Amino acid sequence: MSAPIRLLVALFALGWALLLAAADMDYGLAPEKIADDTWVLTGRSEDFTFKNGGNIVNTAFVVTSAGVLVIDSGPSRTYGEQLRRAIARITDQPVALVINTHHHPDHFLGNQAFPPETLAALPGTVEGIHSEGGSFNDNMYRLAGDWMAGTEPVAPTRQLKAGPLELGSHRFELIALDGHTGADLAILDRSTGVLFAGDLVFNDRAPTTPHAHLQAWQSALNKLEALKFTRLVPGHGPVASDAGPIRQTRAWLAWLDATLHRAADDGLDMTEVLALPLPAEFRRLAVADAEYRRSVGQLYPAYELQALGAGKTGK
Repeated sequence: MSAPIRLLVALFALGWALLLAAADMDYGLAPEKIADDTWVLTGRSEDFTFKNGGNIVNTAFVVTSAGVLVIDSGPSRTYGEQLRRAIARITDQPVALVINTHHHPDHFLGNQAFPPETLAALPGTVEGIHSEGGSFNDNMYRLAGDWMAGTEPVAPTRQLKAGPLELGSHRFELIALDGHTGADLAILDRSTGVLFAGDLVFNDRAPTTPHAHLQAWQSALNKLEALKFTRLVPGHGPVASDAGPIRQTRAWLAWLDATLHRAADDGLDMTEVLALPLPAEFRRLAVADAEYRRSVGQLYPAYELQALGAGKTGK
């Protein structure tokens, strides 16, 4: 075979491989209507993998007469683009606002797919994307592979604050909290009673804790449970019609906090803490074993330092 023919064959093979890869990069996004004008796209209750492309997150959108409000943009540019197409299948209204509930990568790395002027978040979230977005993006490439092609972190330019937000006939309440991260935004649509809780609430999936402050998180959950809502959209897991996911998240965090405190007071090393069994009520949660191991690695050193300090002061 001559060199020109070999080159043509190689180019054909490459082109065919790229077409197959593009065909495989389909998140299969299927919006589910949960209230008037309100749709949710529920992610898988899994860890990030090459197979799911990072689609483990819940995103949502509300169609109003003044445009569409999007809540979180997903884990990649491809996800964001497919989310826009999913919205276009429902309405011809333009996207008016895209809110990132916090700065974890599965909630903002789809921002590229939307006009920059529509992107908005709390100041702490914007700061977190600026400071950690690059490393998050690099890590997502390692975890999700080709699904991340072309993805770059884009931080919102519009900074939000707690309080009312009106869009068309919908009256939203922006609720600024913290605990899962340093800046967590929950959104209550007072027009429909739907509460978008972001990653402050997990449902039938163990919570993630890379930036967690457990006491602040518990306080945030108390505030969310005190709200009047009809549907609850967690950051991960199925939509609910009551406060069950809030109580479930609270129970996991309380157990985790008590377990790490007791282990540190007893002088256990990290290997011994990792070997502790999960209670039966939590073993059924998706990725519970993996999230427990990650939480020990992320949080336990601080508990050890606290126990060491208390010992030095005789407390």
